[in-house]
Parts: sequence; C-alpha cells; structure tokens
Amino acid sequence: MPPSASPGFSVIICSIDALKFAQASANYARLLAEYPHEIIGIHDARSLAEGYNRGMARATGDILIFSHDDVLILDTAFAAKIAARLEDYDLLGFCGTDRLLCGGWTGAGQPHLFGAIIHVYGRALALSVFGVRDWPVTDKIQALDGLCLMATRESALATGFDADTFDGFDLYDLDFSFSAFLAGRRVGVCCDIPAIHASSGNFRSPQFAHYARRFQQKYAARLPQTPPPSGANKGKYAPFQDHRAIIDIWTEDVLRRASWDYSRPIAPEPDNTADDAHGT
Repeated sequence: MPPSASPGFSVIICSIDALKFAQASANYARLLAEYPHEIIGIHDARSLAEGYNRGMARATGDILIFSHDDVLILDTAFAAKIAARLEDYDLLGFCGTDRLLCGGWTGAGQPHLFGAIIHVYGRALALSVFGVRDWPVTDKIQALDGLCLMATRESALATGFDADTFDGFDLYDLDFSFSAFLAGRRVGVCCDIPAIHASSGNFRSPQFAHYARRFQQKYAARLPQTPPPSGANKGKYAPFQDHRAIIDIWTEDVLRRASWDYSRPIAPEPDNTADDAHGT
C-alpha cells in the first residue's frame, strides 16, 4: 500500500491512435490504481514538445509522466518505485547516457550507455541491454530516451519543452533531459523496471537528421568537442518469443553480466560540460 500522503500522478500521452491510447491508458490505470492519478490524452499535437507542454499545463499531479502511446510497463511496483525515487531525483527514464556528444543519446557508445528495454520487431521481442552500472538507478545521467520520462512537477515545469526549436517529433526528449541536466537537475536511469516499447525509432530519417542539426546548433557551446566514435558498441541484444521469459531473467545479476565491464580503465577524454552542468 502507498503511504497515506501519496503523491498524485499525471500521465500525459500524445496519440492519434485510439487503440494504442486505450491500451496505454489501461496499463497506467492498473499501475497507478492505488495512487491519485489522471491520464491526459493529447490527440491533436502539432509536435511532441507542443503536446507535452499543453498536457503539462492541464496536469495537477505531483509527478508527471510523459509517455509514448506504444509503451507497456510490466512492473506492478512501478508507481511505488517512481514515487520513492523522485524524492531524490528530478527526472527519470529507462535508457540514457552519462556522456552526450551529439544529437543522439547513444552516440558516445560504451561505457556511457545505461538501462534496458524490450523492443518489438514484427512478432518477435528483443531485449536491449545498454548497461547497468548502478542498481536499481544509475546516477549522473546527462540525457534520456523519451519513450517514458518521469519528473517531479517542479522540475518539469521549470524545464519545459522547447516547442519552437523542436516543432516535430524528434529530439524533444534529448533537449528536455539535457536541459534539465545543464540546470543542475538530478537525472537517472531506472534499470529494474521491465517495459516494452513497440517502436525502436527511425534514427536515419531526414526528419531525425534535421532536428539533430538543430540540437547541435542549440548546444554547440555545451557539448564536448569530441566526435562520436565510429562503430561504437551500443549494447547487447537478445531475441525472445515471450515477454514472461524476459521478466524471469530481468534481475540485477543477469543484467550486470550482460553489461559493459565498467571496471575497465577508460582513457580520459576532453569534456567541456562538467562546469556548464551547474552553470559555473
């Protein structure tokens, strides 16, 4: 049972697909049943940033969740975990990086990628393990994948989504999370919450490239002057036929063993974000 002074949740979903929205809403309603909650659907968003800003203006919860409509969270303890963790963190996600080099959160490769997620490929599932350095939450994250972003109300309102620069459906998440990091917010990746994302994204599209250029122009003075490594290792992947089999092996021991060996020495790299992160 949640504590007597339970935080309220507001789930904001931008969706033009009635069936996907219904499924996502039902999933969150089950997960949040013991907490005060509301689900806000934005069905005519001009962009994800614009839609999320509009949903945020309507939200009344202490905790705001910005979710894609094709995300299915499989952890029944989701609400309790997020409520407890957002007492210490400002922003949480399921995948992210502690070193952002470009307009893509996976650009730095290993050992800078964290989290795990289940993707859908046709009728098959694939468990993508980017890495587990700390369990259950990896700290000192600079940017997050936007499949599901969970924030305190204060942090979300203070950060906001840049709907002018990111007026489409790409890079809004990188901008939101990196902006929070640069403002000194504590950002983390939850490694212990199994979730399915029915899309793996299209990072080679002209639209993505367009917004990646906008991102790099916006943060040119805040990103390291280090090009992304060519052919960087981005994690490990394994096919499954049944999500229950993935849940069975979703443990600290298994995910750590599937991760990069973080005890390896890492060559020092030039970095100009350390001071900028806290405005010094």
